Amino acid sequence: MALPDSIARILPCLLACWVLLSCMTTVHAGTMQPLADIRAAAITALGATGGTAEAVLGANVRMPLCSQPLQGVATGPHTAQVRCADAPGWKLYVPVRVRREADVVVLRGPVRAGTPITADQLVVQRRDIAHATAPAITDPAQIIGQTLAKPLAAGSTLTTADVAQGPPMRRGDPVVLLTRIGSVEVRMAGRALGPAGAGGIVSAENVESRRIVRGRITAPGVVEVSR
Repeated sequence: MALPDSIARILPCLLACWVLLSCMTTVHAGTMQPLADIRAAAITALGATGGTAEAVLGANVRMPLCSQPLQGVATGPHTAQVRCADAPGWKLYVPVRVRREADVVVLRGPVRAGTPITADQLVVQRRDIAHATAPAITDPAQIIGQTLAKPLAAGSTLTTADVAQGPPMRRGDPVVLLTRIGSVEVRMAGRALGPAGAGGIVSAENVESRRIVRGRITAPGVVEVSR
């Protein structure tokens, strides 16, 4: 079937325009930085290569192709800045979701501060520890018989920061009552009136005045009293 003369005359022009647009699209795509490179730079900046990490980039992100290797620096625990050092160059803040799993010690039930930890209170479970603020405990034997520095709920993952450092204080133990007045320290003899672990709050009696005070255990046998 023959095309009308009007369409036949403009058809070569239409084909030429289509070829030109196709070439422009190909060149444009080739001048954009691959998103995979940006993601890799962000993950490396956060040192997240040892776990499962995902750099979050929108599908509409378009950055000019960089002639140099991309530079990445951590700007937070879950954010990295990826930068191109070209002139003028560019920079982009990239959120990174990190997941690092390990078999760690978890509490079966709630435990109060100062309470000795027993084996039946502990269980080992697979947990995400990427956001832990202290090293997680992986062996229950490490903490059996020790006490917690603070109360924890059931299901809590135990870290080294949760365990009281030093022997627990018991009722009747002799203590030093420490009071700070500016840069001056006043120390008096006292006696503990209850059990507590390192870092815990305990009531104590001033041996001389018989006054009862409350303070925090800041060192073995030392109770710091706030004025």
